[in-house]
Amino acid sequence: MRAHEAGALHGDIGNRSPAWLRTPVDVNALVPQLWPRHVARGPAGALTVAGLDVRDLAAEFGTAAYVLDEDDLRERCREFRAAFPDADVYYAGKAFLCRAVVRMIAEEGMFLDVCTGGELATALSAGMEPARIGFHGNNKSVAELTRAVDAGVGRIIVDSFAEIDRLSELARERGVRPRVLVRVTVGVEAHTHEFIATAHEDQKFGFSLAGGAAAAAAFKILDEDVLELRGLHSHIGSQIFDASGFEVSARRVLALQAQIRDARGVELPELDLGGGFGIAYTTQDDPASPHDLAKRLRKIVDGECAAENLAVPHLSVEPGRAIVGPAVFTLYQVGTVKDVDGIRTYVSVDGGMSDNIRTALYDASYSATVANRASAAEPMLARVVGKHCESGDIVVKDEFLPADVQPGDLVAVPGTGAYCRSMASNYNHVPRPPVVAVRDGRARLIVRRETEDDLLALDVG
Repeated sequence: MRAHEAGALHGDIGNRSPAWLRTPVDVNALVPQLWPRHVARGPAGALTVAGLDVRDLAAEFGTAAYVLDEDDLRERCREFRAAFPDADVYYAGKAFLCRAVVRMIAEEGMFLDVCTGGELATALSAGMEPARIGFHGNNKSVAELTRAVDAGVGRIIVDSFAEIDRLSELARERGVRPRVLVRVTVGVEAHTHEFIATAHEDQKFGFSLAGGAAAAAAFKILDEDVLELRGLHSHIGSQIFDASGFEVSARRVLALQAQIRDARGVELPELDLGGGFGIAYTTQDDPASPHDLAKRLRKIVDGECAAENLAVPHLSVEPGRAIVGPAVFTLYQVGTVKDVDGIRTYVSVDGGMSDNIRTALYDASYSATVANRASAAEPMLARVVGKHCESGDIVVKDEFLPADVQPGDLVAVPGTGAYCRSMASNYNHVPRPPVVAVRDGRARLIVRRETEDDLLALDVG
């Protein structure tokens, strides 16, 4: 089916829209890289996931709802483990964490990163082996560190001199020797949004390499000999497609490894290069496969170690978005369709910025499709918006939808597994959606829908 040009549909919008929106589209087509692997269109044109019709999911669980293709998530875990067979692969729990997902990634042999006491509590309550947990965070409280030490987490990534002192005091009191990595701010400007770039100098994470704080932190830990310094950690940001940033980061971190060796005679045995591997949100995104990532990172590390005459350290990586992001889509129901003459068509759904803040916060781009049927109607350029009392409550900024989209239709937005539920809110007192896992033709609730009773339960007034 050939689409109209966006400009012909909506005045000059086509001139201001991305080039990919001004090309012919089939509104019924599913681009494989955007959707969970077991999503397809059934004979009637409705989406199915692992054999289940989304209309049946909507009837049973309601909308809005996050739908997880469980086998997709598990397959991505296996692919990362196969790509990094001699490294530790930590699932970055901040992307999305619940007890069911903890058990899934544990069953697939993954390690787990947490960054708050709440995430740690979730991991422990789900039975995650503490030795396979890493604890991040730039401002860990004494209570959080105490729980981590008492639980026996496998490693703590220290982020400040104050934290080193707190952790050392706890270690002395308990007669233990926690394993730590020093988070290094390497000064790499990742090509991503300002708020998810984490290795340039002007931000809150880590010890500055250029200013000498990273070396000072490592020397402090080694000299005090209370904590076990296992290695260095670097994380340059999120939603990154260009591996050159990792190359610069590895070179600088390994130069610090050599500096520590020369100054203290110690070769640190571990190196964590973080995560931030990008996924496809639109057809313009072209993420690398885990195999390609591993090949590139290994080449970088081996080459830099040879140049510094260092033994190759044991590597860790931390994919989160790359595992859970593509495995989930959000299912909405259309409530209103409003054509603002000469500008655009607004398709309002029963969710919005409370279940996906990323469009408003990061100017993130998403895709969408009508999910309950196929359509022979001409495509129209639409904006999918939410129900909240904010003009910035946008789910999908620009997408071709069939011109006959109407109230009652289901709309599915792919790529919502990472950060959408994690960052969800009760803005406008909207209860947060459920998470439904689908596998082998069966659906189960892994996070239930919030109710108005849940909202009122905390209101003690």
